[in-house]
Formats: sequence, structure tokens, C-alpha cells
Amino acid sequence: MTQPQLTQNHLQKSLGLPFALAISVGGVIGTGIMRAPGVIVNEVPVFWIAMALWAVAGLFILLAANVTAELGAAIPKAGGHYVAVHAAFGDTMGLLSGWTNWLANVAGTTAVAIACADFLGTINPWVAAHVPWAASAILLAVTATNWAGVREGKWMQIIGTAIKLGLLGAVVGIAFLIDPVAVASSAAAAYVPALPGGIAGFIAIVTALQIILGAYDGWFGPIYFSEEDKNPGRNIPRALFTSVIVIIAVYLLVNLSLFKALDIAGLRASELPMALVIEQVFGRTGNIVVALIATIMALVTLNSIVMPTPRILFAMARDGLFLQSATRVNRGGTPTVALAISAMIAFPLIWSGGFIFVFKLTGALSIFASSLYFAAFFALRRSQPDLPRPFRAVGYPVLPALALVISVLLLIAFIAADPISGIYMIALMAICIPVGIHLGRERGRAAISEM
Repeated sequence: MTQPQLTQNHLQKSLGLPFALAISVGGVIGTGIMRAPGVIVNEVPVFWIAMALWAVAGLFILLAANVTAELGAAIPKAGGHYVAVHAAFGDTMGLLSGWTNWLANVAGTTAVAIACADFLGTINPWVAAHVPWAASAILLAVTATNWAGVREGKWMQIIGTAIKLGLLGAVVGIAFLIDPVAVASSAAAAYVPALPGGIAGFIAIVTALQIILGAYDGWFGPIYFSEEDKNPGRNIPRALFTSVIVIIAVYLLVNLSLFKALDIAGLRASELPMALVIEQVFGRTGNIVVALIATIMALVTLNSIVMPTPRILFAMARDGLFLQSATRVNRGGTPTVALAISAMIAFPLIWSGGFIFVFKLTGALSIFASSLYFAAFFALRRSQPDLPRPFRAVGYPVLPALALVISVLLLIAFIAADPISGIYMIALMAICIPVGIHLGRERGRAAISEM
């Protein structure tokens, strides 16, 4: 096989609305919703509180989509959140935003690869005993698929999203139709846990909300590909709002179906609550069926994170904020050097601390990046009032301001509830400081040489 020819600074304009919908819906609905319901009930073992947290997080995502739709359509360039922040605040904040957003994606890649290996481990004992190795192999396979080109990644995403929605719909239908599943122990069934009070209760709610937002993370996928979209002014807003509404509806239905089929003890006892539901239909093979479903869903989600991640580095490199080699694009339309760098950083994280640690870190990094993005929205409205905006945010300035305030409060709450994750987040972000200093020196030398 011949190596795809490398070009410079050229992404292919070959994507449309179907892909934008698939990258958003398929990127979100998957690993998180398979594992998160049981984890959330462990934190907040009260039905109405758990459901309220899923609904509140969904409303926040809808507010965020309102802002993102305007910015994504107004500045149709590759790079996601980085693009607007760089346009609004310049190189320093642009570098911080791009670096943070890229790290969030790399952490998300790691979390999903680990989850995929965990799911396979319920079928294969060797995988269960060697999760980091299996996760690394899975990530390598998905990376290789995207190395071939955008077309391969696009069709994997579109077809995979259709399959995963069909599978998840079937599981939800079964959960609503079967009789409630009893837990194995009557003592466990009789035990009704309560949400702790005081600081412990606050930490439990914030932790649950952080994990839920991690499960929602990725809905903004279309903005990474706006430069490659044939009609971004039309497709980006439509894809964002349609996808977010679908995601919220699916997540609430999944949780309702699991609460209908299982009691609190059953949800708390299983890392894969859907396995208990499917067991009622398929018997002992139910775990295998759910593991296969979960693996397929995780692979599609992993693809949806691997695809946009190198485009952040590509955009930063094009603006002189990262190594220029990251602007190289192969004949298939993939920024190959940026893809390779992203994969090389993701592999060590696989060995760092397991799914929940990385998942929570992803949520914190994403909220920080979103806070900068929402601030950029207001800065651009003030500094570039004549910028063509195919879509203008509804309810300006109240609703966009509400999104900004909530994101900042969530970030503060996440750090207060889990200082360790906050330290990791700050340490990872601090890595960009020497990078920025080096790039500044390089630009200074280049300016002197041109004089």
C-alpha cells in the first residue's frame, strides 16, 4: 500500500448535514449512557434527583447549542472552540483554549477506548485481564481508519450512528415492556439508600452532574468540520439543535426505562444496567448481547472523537500556535501529523487511572473550554458587530449570558468537589506555557530574519 501524498493547509469541502448529525448524535450517545446511569445512582440514589440532573444538564446543553450555532456558522473554520476564542481574544487565550479543548478530546478518546475494552472484557477473559493493552489496540485501529481519509471516517460515523440508535431503541423498548427485574438479594432490595446531607450531599450532586455532562460531551462535533461542510451557514445550526434535542430525549428515555425495569439496588449493583434488562429476554447470554451492543456503540463514539481532535492542532498550527508540520493533510483529507500527535498523547493516558477518572477530567476540561467560548461570543458581538451571522443566537443577551454564568459556576463547583481532578486539569493546561514561549521565540526570530 502506498503512503497517501501529503499536501499543505488544505481540507476537503466534502461533508454535509447527514455527517454533521452523525458526528453529533453518534459522538454523544454511546459509552456514557451505557455506564453512567448506574454510576449516577451510586452518587444520588434518589429517582427524581437523578432524573432532574439529567434534564438540567440537557437544558444547559441546549443553551450552549444556541451560542455554538451562531459562532460555528459565522466563522466556518476547522478547529472547534479555538477558532472563536482566537478571533475574539488573540494568540494567548486562543492557545489556552485550543490546548484545553484538544486535551479534553484526547482525554475523551482515552475514556472511550478504556470503556470499549471493558465491554469486550465481559466476553473475553484475556481482554478483561489486559484492559490497557486492549484499549491501546482499539485506539490504534480507529486511528488507522481515519488516517486513510475523511471518507472512511465519515461513512463509519454515519452507518455506525444509525446502527447504534437502532440497537439502543430496541433495548429501551425491552426495558419498558418486561416485568421489573428483582435484585438477587432480598436484603439489598429492602435497603433504600438516601442522599447524604451537607457537604457530602453537595459533592455527590456535583460529581453526578460532572459525570452526566461528560456523557453529554461531544454534541458540538459539527463545528470542528465547518470548514469541510458544503453549506456551514445552514447545516451547522440545524445539526446542532436537531442533535441536542434527540440526545436529550434519548437520554431521558434510557434512564426512565432503566428505572422502570430495575430498582435502585439493581442499578447500583451493575456497571452495565442494560445487561440486567437484556438478561430477562436472552438469559445468561444477555451479558454477551449487551457487551456487543456496548462495544459497537463505543467504537462509533471513539471514531467521533478521533476525527475532530487533530483538526484543533491543525487550526492552531495554521495560525502559528503549534508546530507547522501539524498543517500537513494527506490526499484523503486527514491532518496526519496532528492525528499522530493526538494518538501518541492518548496512549499514555490509557494507563493513568481508569474510566471514571478520565471521564471526570474530560468533563472539567470541556467546561473550561466552553466558558472561554461563551465569553468569546460576547467579545465578538462587541468587536465585530458586522460579522455575517447566518444564525443569530435566540434570546440575546439573556440566554447566552445564562449559558456563560452556568458554565463558570459548574467549573468552580467541579474543582471544589474534586480538587484532585482540578490539579490534574491545571497541570495539563500549564503544559501549553512552554509551548507558547517557544512559539513566541520562533515568531520573533522569523520577524528579525525578515528585516
